[in-house]
Amino acid sequence: MDLEPIEHSELNQDFKGWPKGVGDKKISCIQDQGWNLLNGDLPLPVATLKQSVMENNSRWMQLFAEKFGARISPHGKTTMAPQLFHRQLEDGAWAITVATVHQMRLCRKWGIKKVLMANQVVGQQNLRELCLELREDPEFDFYLLADSNENVDQLAEAAKKHGLSKPIQILVELGFPGGRTGCRNGELAMEVAKRVKSHDPFLVLRGVEGYEALLRKQPEPEKSIREFLVDLNLLAKKCAEMGLFGDGAVILSAGGSDFFDLVLEHLEAPSGKHEVVRVIRSGCYLTHDSLNYKRIFEKIRKRCPEADQLPPGLKPSLQVWGAIQSLPEPGLAIVNVGKRDISYDAELPIPEAFFRPGKDDKPLNMPDGSRVTELNDQHAYVELTSEMDLTVGDMMAFGISHPCTTFDKWRLMYLLDDDYQVTGGIRIYMS
Repeated sequence: MDLEPIEHSELNQDFKGWPKGVGDKKISCIQDQGWNLLNGDLPLPVATLKQSVMENNSRWMQLFAEKFGARISPHGKTTMAPQLFHRQLEDGAWAITVATVHQMRLCRKWGIKKVLMANQVVGQQNLRELCLELREDPEFDFYLLADSNENVDQLAEAAKKHGLSKPIQILVELGFPGGRTGCRNGELAMEVAKRVKSHDPFLVLRGVEGYEALLRKQPEPEKSIREFLVDLNLLAKKCAEMGLFGDGAVILSAGGSDFFDLVLEHLEAPSGKHEVVRVIRSGCYLTHDSLNYKRIFEKIRKRCPEADQLPPGLKPSLQVWGAIQSLPEPGLAIVNVGKRDISYDAELPIPEAFFRPGKDDKPLNMPDGSRVTELNDQHAYVELTSEMDLTVGDMMAFGISHPCTTFDKWRLMYLLDDDYQVTGGIRIYMS
């Protein structure tokens, strides 16, 4: 993976969070500026990532997957940050997962050699661009999903039209009634698998896939997920017995960030001559969060004793910092962090720490019960539960719930060490 063009790309006043007066700088020069968040060197609001926490999270997930004899293909849409993809690949990720042709094109541009698209490719222009990308680099190891005969036929026609030298590699997606995409039962999935086989040499069946997380809405989600994984195993077994898989390893993939432990526990390799690669696709583990995925991870720890046999587990690394701009009445602080800066689609942000320049040596934890009650475009309403001796200009840090939609609001996040010294910058691209 070639990071040099990214490290040498320039940042300027067009980037939210970039200080005025320092001029244009390459990303690789940020670590040399001597900036410290607590010294007021960065304009607020600003998004930050604790470097040591991310490194721990990355190592932990790789160790967890290895313990179950599986691989991780993290979902790149979470961050859309090639520098973070590089961290994940360096720590042993099997591939990077994407959801769109645009995301796949960026991965190719950044030199990523193996990509799994956990989605279908539809639409004439998307099919055309997919084939052009594959034709430009026949060594690019790319996989996508199919859940209908119609889409399979469209893929085969596009491959034939554009003269691909290698077949498009396909995983049949198994779904469930009321879910998102995916064949609604095993019989339909087998029809699609056979349809892929019929289009040899333009298409090749390389595995089966499912997305189990939406079963959390069921009355007994864990039971429903286990049953779904049994069906996914059976689909893989039948495909193997009928000789539908092409040459090379068979890929069995499931697992978002909610139930990857159940996937690793229950997803089984089909018997047969094929090597099998079991792939989970969690994307949020690297940064984690302070609420939703924090709760999810606690459930994983209770379900899976192996999680506690490894070094300390997943912790939140992402915070958005703002400044108190108004204290209009007792028990209320208005902070300059809003919907344009921080995720709110899952749950409202969590006020985690405050720092009073000139008074505090380091950030202090927010008192229990403090909470965000409302977000406007540029404002957070923070309910204060005790006297904190705050003043206008003091700083406040917010934890997030759902990393994807916080990353989506920034083009630059700063890496911090444990003393809040800026050690680098992370460039984020449109998803």
